Parts: sequence; C-alpha cells; structure tokens
Amino acid sequence: MNDPAPSRAARLADVAELAGVSAATASRALNGSDRGVREVNRVRVLEAAKTLGYTTNFAAQAVAKGRSRGVTLVVKGMPDDFANPITAGVVAAAQRRGLPFTLISAGTDPADLVEAVNLARGHRPEILMIAGGRTKDDATLPALVEALQRYEAEGGRVVLVTQEGLPFDTVAYANRQGGYDMATALVGLGYRHFAVISGLKHGLTQRDRTEGFAAGLADAGIELSADRVLIGEFDRDAAYALTGELLRRNIAVDAIFAVNDAMALGVLTFLRDSGDPKRIAVAGFDDIKALRDVTPALTTVRLPWEQVADEALALALGPRGDEPRTTVVKGHVIVRESTPPVTH
Repeated sequence: MNDPAPSRAARLADVAELAGVSAATASRALNGSDRGVREVNRVRVLEAAKTLGYTTNFAAQAVAKGRSRGVTLVVKGMPDDFANPITAGVVAAAQRRGLPFTLISAGTDPADLVEAVNLARGHRPEILMIAGGRTKDDATLPALVEALQRYEAEGGRVVLVTQEGLPFDTVAYANRQGGYDMATALVGLGYRHFAVISGLKHGLTQRDRTEGFAAGLADAGIELSADRVLIGEFDRDAAYALTGELLRRNIAVDAIFAVNDAMALGVLTFLRDSGDPKRIAVAGFDDIKALRDVTPALTTVRLPWEQVADEALALALGPRGDEPRTTVVKGHVIVRESTPPVTH
C-alpha cells in the first residue's frame, strides 16, 4: 500500500481565505506592517497562519525585494554590566509584529559604528536601527551619514534611537528635561548639597542630563559648581571610583545624581562598602530592570523603553516623510528609598 501523498504547504491565498480578508491584507499583516490593517484582521490572519502551519518564505521575499525582511539593530557600546533596555524593547516590539530580529554590537570607538553599519548593509535588512549615544567631537559622523544614506538609497529604512540632529528619522529621549525634573524632585525632598557623577566628557547624553540637572538646581537657587561634577567612563566601575574621589575631597554632599542607573549602582556600592550607605542619597536615570534587585531601591528617571521601540518601528514601517522626522519621548521621576525625605 502506497503512503498517501503529502499535502502541499499552505499558501498566502489559503491564509487569506481562512481569515476572511484579501491577500494584500494578509500579506501586510504577516509582514508586520501597520498600514491599512485593522487589529481584528491582523489577529485573524495570524491565527489562520498558525492553524494552517503557514510560514513566510523569507528567501523568496529577499530575492523579490532585494531586502531581507526584518529589523537589524546596531547598538553602539553595548554595556558590560546590564542588558541594554532598548535592545529588549526592540526585540519585544519586533516580536509583536512578527518581524525577524538581528543584533549587531559595535565597539565603543566611533569608527566601530561605521564598520558595523557597513556590515549590516551587506546583509540588506529591510529596517536598520541604530541605538547609542553620540559625542560632540565625533569626526566619523560624515562617514556614518554617508553609509546610512547609501543604505536608504538601496531601498532600506533607517531609524535612529539617539540624539536629534542627523538627517534620518529619529526617536530621541528628553534627556535635559529628565535631568531638570530630577533636580526639582530632589530639592522638593529637602536636599541642598549636590554632586553629579557624569560620563564621557564629550558625550551628548551625559552632557544633556547634567546640564538639565544643573538648570533645575539653578531655578531653585542652588549652584552646582564645577568641582561637584565628576567625569569618567559611562559605567558602574568608573562611578565607584569617582564616588571615592568625591568623598576624599571632603565636599559637603547630601545627594549624588548619577547620569545613568549603572553608574548609580556603582555609587550605591561604594557607599555600602565604605560602611555608611544611608549617609548620602543617590539617584539615577533610565530605570533599568536590574534595579528590581537593588537595596535600597533606587530613585531614577524612568524611560518608557517599549514605547521608544514602538515609536521607532512605527516610523520605519510607515510611509516616508518629505523630511526626516523626530519623536521625542519623555521620562518621569520615580522616587524610591535611596532618596528619603530630609528631616530636620
């Protein structure tokens, strides 16, 4: 007795028929596009594809379009201490849209980012996202812009998750506003003597957060003198060492603002190791997931990482604008145990 012939693989038309939608709508839903697809239809298409065991032929799509479907995220200077929250946000946003995801981690040197972009161009992804801070003295920017413009000329879409200013669609953080809001919150809790553990001297992210914090203090009548701003690398170990340097100066300090949470954890650890973790209040910026396991719980500026990723993908999947567009995402201060109200 002969074995029955295997049934043929499900086709796009089969998925569309089962979902009760057009083939065009089914194609857009399966490709992760938000354009012209109602949520109820998107869900029906995905359920139909699952029922039929339908899988998208990515190789055929790449040949037809000259592009590999999905998102490639290039992250500059992936931090050693903690998973980058924007990476997790983009992964989640891509999964919700059924988009394949690829990660490329560039080095910390600005030239490494240009090399990583050229590597990504070779893979010809449909969407190329770049995440990571910039420096104001970056001599490689012209080469980076040229590489990204070539990629878009070849049919890809670029979205940056960084500071504003480059000629591409961008999702930016309101870093200066977040620093200002943190200063206002700490002054409201009764603190008056501040120091800042900042990052790389020419980094735009740390510059904006530090300047925003200083502006918030100034509006409250408090000056942040230059000797109260310590600059080093943008990581936990540098912050640990800088906290020791600050305390050896015998400057009166009742609160330290670190410009990211990894650095704030370095500050907290030094204070713990020095034997008096509650003597000085500590605040950070980002609200990374690692804070769930920290005692005392850290006061910080929470950035909505998944919203950032969703905004970036919406720009990439939507129609091109006549000019580069920028979406600015704001954070908000979360007050926790590391900055208790001052009692006199």
